[in-house]
Amino acid sequence: MKKRYLVTAALPYANGPLHIGHLAGAYLPADIYVRYLRLMGKDVVFVCGSDEHGAAITVKARKEGTTPRAIVDKYHTMLKDTFEKIGIAFDIYHRTSEPIHHQTSQDFFRKLYEKQEFIEETTEQYYDESVGQFLADRYIVGTCPICANPDAYGDQCEKCGSTLSPTDLISPRSMLSGSVPVKRPTKHWFLRLDQHEQWLREWINTGQADGKQLHDPAAWKNHVLGQCNSWLDQGLQPRAMTRDLEWGVAVPPEIPGAEGKKLYVWLDAPIGYISATKQWALDNGRDWEPYWKSDDTALIHFIGKDNIVFHCLIFPAILKAHGEFILPVNVPANQFLNLEGRKLSTSKNWAVWVHEYCEEFKGQEDVLRYNMIKKMPEQSDSEFTWKGFQETNNNELVNNLANFVNRVLVLSHKYYNGIVPAINPDLTFKSGWEPDKTGQYDEELHLLHRKLEELGAEIVRFDFREALGTLMEISSAGNALLQFNEPWKTEKENPEMVKVVMNLALQYVAVISVAARPFLPFAAEKLRAMLNLNPLQDRGDLLDILNELVEGNPVIQPNHALGQAQHLFGRIPDEVIQKQIDKLTAAEQANQAQNIQPSPSKYAPLKETIQFDDFAKMDIRTGTILTAEKVEKSKKLLQLSVDMGFETRTILSGIAEHFTPEEVVGKQVIVLANLAPRVMMGTESQGMILFAEDAEGKLGFVSPTGGWPNGMGVK
Repeated sequence: MKKRYLVTAALPYANGPLHIGHLAGAYLPADIYVRYLRLMGKDVVFVCGSDEHGAAITVKARKEGTTPRAIVDKYHTMLKDTFEKIGIAFDIYHRTSEPIHHQTSQDFFRKLYEKQEFIEETTEQYYDESVGQFLADRYIVGTCPICANPDAYGDQCEKCGSTLSPTDLISPRSMLSGSVPVKRPTKHWFLRLDQHEQWLREWINTGQADGKQLHDPAAWKNHVLGQCNSWLDQGLQPRAMTRDLEWGVAVPPEIPGAEGKKLYVWLDAPIGYISATKQWALDNGRDWEPYWKSDDTALIHFIGKDNIVFHCLIFPAILKAHGEFILPVNVPANQFLNLEGRKLSTSKNWAVWVHEYCEEFKGQEDVLRYNMIKKMPEQSDSEFTWKGFQETNNNELVNNLANFVNRVLVLSHKYYNGIVPAINPDLTFKSGWEPDKTGQYDEELHLLHRKLEELGAEIVRFDFREALGTLMEISSAGNALLQFNEPWKTEKENPEMVKVVMNLALQYVAVISVAARPFLPFAAEKLRAMLNLNPLQDRGDLLDILNELVEGNPVIQPNHALGQAQHLFGRIPDEVIQKQIDKLTAAEQANQAQNIQPSPSKYAPLKETIQFDDFAKMDIRTGTILTAEKVEKSKKLLQLSVDMGFETRTILSGIAEHFTPEEVVGKQVIVLANLAPRVMMGTESQGMILFAEDAEGKLGFVSPTGGWPNGMGVK
């Protein structure tokens, strides 16, 4: 058992607001886990912060006609406020633009540089001549070679999810100017990931490194291990840790060649977890180092599946290369949440924005949290719908949990003036856990203890949906306890037995007021007030209850004065849901209007710029087609004999769908004469005929004017 826990949640880019996919992917599972650890009295620090560097920030700034600093200031404030409103309880929400982060990141780079973990390489990278700037991955878009998405980024295609490099893109173009970039040499520092491949493979699959058992691979999710092994099986390659950028953490200036170089965002961003911990320690008079450098600490990263490789391979390699830091014991990455049958899309506004939800559903933050947990994509992609949101609230939160709590509090005030009744614990009643089962007070408390232990075990193994189900089983059993014993009917006939039932029902509510805190923190606070119990301190509150229950002791004492009953949750009417569906419909219609394609331009985009020497290598000559015939078993090819003046050549040309053989005989043409011969359909083609092509794909001959002799050069 670890002595302390350092829990991180993925740093969100400070270039846009938070949507429900982010919430369900990383932040809500992390919050549940941390809140549970606190309730069990664990030493835990929960860190996060805005990722304020990288090309995505500068792209956003250019689009909005402002500065990167203005963008990160705007969205950092929005993100921090949204997290607080939805109840994500970070110990610190930091920023990677803070001086302490720049210093920490530069110290890391220096350490790795001094240990010769980098190699310096000059490579050809895309450069936008019109703006005079090298292009980072996110500054380049083009056609994805995997799925043909025309707007794939230089590092990833957001349509098919493939990881790319800028050179993979077909027809790349600059995000800054729209022009076709050229390649120019530039020097960068590369982390030798290939040298870390062997120990990473062993650590991922066995949990061992340096002769120590660091984690249990059986506790890791299959899709996390699968994605890591897929990368390892392909062979790790050196990865650039610097970029040519204006915005970001500068390479330490004393390093030769550092001018104009910034740290790669996936080097500086995860170091943000460390700098945030440092700042937390400064703010609270604590020592940050045990949380990052002691084997007694469990480091756990909560992320979405698109960040698995960075947190499971690249960041661990950086930590190991540094030599002083621990490695994560788990990276429980979730998969993706879809919305109303489609992928969430920030660019298309196909999303439920959390800050908008908090404004429109004030006081119902836990309803969204509950739905996100119910739909949490723990092992596979899942889907959120507004109708499902309404049904879950009305049928589970209202009809089950809120109804149970309300009945218990109302009846307690009605029968006992809001005082917890003293009881004879030897009296029996009908148990709420099983129909026709006789219950006894101490046995029911032990059952509650077992359920809480079950809930805790599910949280510890990151099975949050199951844990929420276990919580609701307690509420369901409480409802059944009332239903089976019908105190409203039997209170006059058997008042002593009803006191036992009502006292036990109050124990259920008191247990829920603590056990619900990781999932429904606002409802838990409300429950504590309704029971007139002290607010939770997050310092072993659940552990205290478990210790009482295992001894058969109640958690809320006889003669305790209760607070007033309130509605824990309320029904959500159809018109509220329809408003949200209409909002999505409007977003879809706006996207369709924007995506109406204009008539195709008659001009094809320019290809990649070449140098004069490249053009000078081409030998282009005039010629005349002497004969033409269709190629057997081919719909596209015509076999031509072409008089080149100095010789006659056989050329196969893919023009059969545009011209008949009779139409081309006698045509003067332009021929690329020094193209390497190529065998097609069993015949060697000895050149290429040049044609013009319009926007509809129609071909036209390119011919010299004035009856030029065959074999003359074209310049």
